[in-house]
Amino acid sequence: MIRQRVIVHGRVQAVSFRFGARVEAQRLGVSGWIRNRNDGAVEAEIEGEAASVDAMLSWLDEGPPGAEVTSLSTADLAPTGERGFRVLS
Repeated sequence: MIRQRVIVHGRVQAVSFRFGARVEAQRLGVSGWIRNRNDGAVEAEIEGEAASVDAMLSWLDEGPPGAEVTSLSTADLAPTGERGFRVLS
């Protein structure tokens, strides 16, 4: 298991980014959370098997239709054993 903190920059708010990410996270079987930041970015923490987390990072690098991702930064975190994927406000 691995856990990654991700910050996604670009046009990523008001395009259903968080809700699309939740659907994709559930499909991939990863856990964690996602939220909008005050600076216009989206922040997430993703935990799961390395291949599933990598697939989720690839999705976040593209986003849903209407999103324009300009950059993605990641940081390794210690896994927490979190279950499920939540959209935070």
